[in-house]
Amino acid sequence: MAAKNAPDFTIEAWAAKILARVALGLLLLAAVTYVADWAVWRSRVAAGGGMDQVQVDLYIVAELKGGKEDYYPQGTTIVPCSQTLYPQGGNNPCWWQQRHKEKTVRY
Repeated sequence: MAAKNAPDFTIEAWAAKILARVALGLLLLAAVTYVADWAVWRSRVAAGGGMDQVQVDLYIVAELKGGKEDYYPQGTTIVPCSQTLYPQGGNNPCWWQQRHKEKTVRY
């Protein structure tokens, strides 16, 4: 016979509690990593580094009738990037920019 004031234990409640703790831990880890990444990047910028450039292909995209698009190649351009894990200073990280070498501008 169960006690009257004993809490009900269900596997769903236990799993929800564990998932909430894991999500909170991952969020905290991401926040700490971002702050550390920013601090290292700022020290590199102060020392005269921390930024780089990547050459990308530029395309102008014009929307046409019927949901169609027309692409106009504009050659290559140089895009600044930060040598970081996360985007810093309004620029994408260089590791990401090197994997995405096409830039589109939509009109």
